[in-house]
Amino acid sequence: MKIKERIRGYLPVVIDIETGGFNEKTDAMLEICAIIIGINDDGIFYPKDPQHFHIEPFKGANLESAALKFNGIDVYNPLRMAVTEKQALNEIFQSVHAEMKNEVCTRAILVGHNAFFDLGFLRAATERGKLKSPFHQFSTIDTVSLSALYYGETVLAKAMRVANIEWNDASAHSALYDTQKTAELFCQIFNAQSYN
Repeated sequence: MKIKERIRGYLPVVIDIETGGFNEKTDAMLEICAIIIGINDDGIFYPKDPQHFHIEPFKGANLESAALKFNGIDVYNPLRMAVTEKQALNEIFQSVHAEMKNEVCTRAILVGHNAFFDLGFLRAATERGKLKSPFHQFSTIDTVSLSALYYGETVLAKAMRVANIEWNDASAHSALYDTQKTAELFCQIFNAQSYN
């Protein structure tokens, strides 16, 4: 089975974004990770390699102290090796476009835990950078809904425990870790579902 045959021509890409607040128009994107989902000859979904970036706040971006306390990001730490939003998205979009071409997919679809949040920040940064996004503008696959259906939980950490996927609270709220775990959850749920 080809991935284009499974989700109406869409390429699933798991995204997690850590931010400086809740407003995608005014608050900074601080970290992003993307994992393209593949499918093998037996129709089994699996996560591919992550693309992970620390992001410099855009000029004039708002940084809410409560958000920084929650995600633990030290924005001005030089060891973050942060890049601009445009550079990070350019690299992610290039990889997604290449995979879409390889898999003959029409669009990418964002997979996320509270996916509307990540899509909002992705769209705002795409507009600021004047980039062309491969992602569907409003459709997403949200693991909150999938987790509620399959495991009776909506909180990522709780869903992981019920799903018997290893979870470390100390590593949570890193875009890399959360994307890897969300990708595992997505694959486990989709692989458990028979599809004709």
